[in-house]
Parts: sequence; structure tokens; C-alpha cells
Amino acid sequence: MFRFIIRRTLGAVITLLIIAACTFFLFFAIPADPARLACGKVCPPELLEQARHNLGLDQPLFVQFLTWVAGIFVGRDYEGLGYCSAPCLGFSFVNKAPVLDTILDRMPLTISLTVGSAVVFLLFGVATGIVAALKQGKALDKIASVSSLIGASLQIYFIGTLALYFLVYQNHILRQPRYVPITEDPVGWAMGLMLPWVVLAIIFTANYTRMTRSTMVEQLTEDYVRTARAKGMPNRSVVMRFALRGTLITIVTILGVDLGTLIGGAIITEQTFGLQGIGQLSIRAVWSSDLPMLMATVLVAAGAIVVFNIIVDVLYAVIDPRVRLS
Repeated sequence: MFRFIIRRTLGAVITLLIIAACTFFLFFAIPADPARLACGKVCPPELLEQARHNLGLDQPLFVQFLTWVAGIFVGRDYEGLGYCSAPCLGFSFVNKAPVLDTILDRMPLTISLTVGSAVVFLLFGVATGIVAALKQGKALDKIASVSSLIGASLQIYFIGTLALYFLVYQNHILRQPRYVPITEDPVGWAMGLMLPWVVLAIIFTANYTRMTRSTMVEQLTEDYVRTARAKGMPNRSVVMRFALRGTLITIVTILGVDLGTLIGGAIITEQTFGLQGIGQLSIRAVWSSDLPMLMATVLVAAGAIVVFNIIVDVLYAVIDPRVRLS
């Protein structure tokens, strides 16, 4: 197990470096001068050259990339801007502030959005899928199947806009989505993110209902489940101890992917509800050609997906004793 984790971690580091390199070199293909953006619209040639030197843009591209990577481990000194301590993801070309500080300031909102919605759609999706599997072929099963099919076809920007109009602007059932730190006001934190949680739950619950139902139906036909029932074990124990445990493999797999996607792909969600998280930060970085900020948000997105995939692989061995990781 330990060797597996080390091997996957090294692979994750290499993957993130490749992603960072692709983002870095593709950035310079766009027709924009970061130094001019940092210097301002009215910038004399001598100040423009000074800004280019301070940001390290007067060096070869490969040297710039290696310098950026080294800054993550040992820090970096930006002339005229200050010292960026490790882990240094660079200084923003636009606001001339350490990128990591800005990301850490936005990260709690994105994590709150992801974790809160995951709890909601897991509870409803898994519970509905289990009930549908136990009532296979009956009216409740058909209703759950049709509802999940409809929910899976919906998009965040569509249902989110409708929810904002009917629940916030017209009927005032929920408040306008906003972020309040949970340490300051737990109730305000939950109420401010309630609408995005509900919208995301509607969409993701459909997938978990379908996956849980199909996997549970298959598990209920396994020999070890039939043997447990033949020995007189109560149906509730059979479902929870045996069938559900086998179903968790599928649930954990898609949950790991979804959590990474929600953190890394929060652009549409935050844009729809006007929330200032990592997604909005990446959009502004693209608009302003802010390379350090863009690279950092891309790494956060890729890192979330890679980390959750490693966690999923490790959890396989915990859930299913038959799985052996070497």
C-alpha cells in the first residue's frame, strides 16, 4: 500500500508539471504582453523594460519556466515587487500580489460549495438508488428512473438561472447566494450557499441514483447475498452489510471524479450564481492574461482531480478486501 501511494504521488507530480508546462508555453502563443499589462496603459518604454525585467520576462521561456518551478520549492525574489516565500506560485501581473495568497482567500468558498453539495447529492442519490433497487419494477422504481433521467439531462446554467428567478427574485424563498465564512456565521454560511447546493444536488443526484440502483440490483443477485439470506439474516442487514458495501466501489469511483470536477470546474457554477471563488479567479486571469494566476488555478484544478483519484484508489482496498494494491 505504501509503495503504491508513493508511486502514485510521484506520477501525480509529473502529471502536474506537464500540465504546468503546457499552460506556460501555450500562454505565450496569445497576442498579449504581460509586462504592458502590469505596467499600465500609459507606460514609457523604460518603465516597460523595467517591468519586463522585474517579472523575469526578459529571459528565455525555458528559463522562465524553470525559475517558476524552483520558486515553488525555494521561493523567489521579484525585483521591485518583493520576496515570495515558498511555496511561491508567482506574483500576479495584474494586482502585483502573491498568487497563492489570492487563491487561499478564494479557496474556502469553492471547497464549501463542493463539500456541501456533495453531502446533499450523496444522501439523496444513494438513498433513492437503494430504494429503487429494492422496489425494482414497481411504481417507485419507475418514478426514480424517469426523474434521474430528467435530472441528468439538465445543465447548471439552465436550472440555476431558473432557480434564481423563481426562488430568489420572484418569490423570495431563498436569499441571493453569497459566501459567509463558517467560522463567523454557520447559519449564514449554509443559507448563503443553499441554492447552489440544491441546484447541484438536482443534477448530480440523478447520476448517483442511476448508478446506485444498477449496481445494487447486480449485487442483490450475487451468491454471497443469496447465501446470507438463506441463513436467515434479516433483509436490512443483508442490504446494508453486503449489497451496499459492494455498491460503494462504484459510488466512491464517481464521487472521486465528481469532487475533483466540482473543485476544478467551478467556473460555470460560480459564474451562474455570482460567487467569487477559484472559478471566477481563473476567468479573470484569462481575460487579463495574468499568467501566474492562470497557471496556479489550472494546477489547483488538475491537482484536485489527481488527488481525489489517488484517494479513490486507496479507498478501494478499505471497502473491498479483495482488492490488493501493490
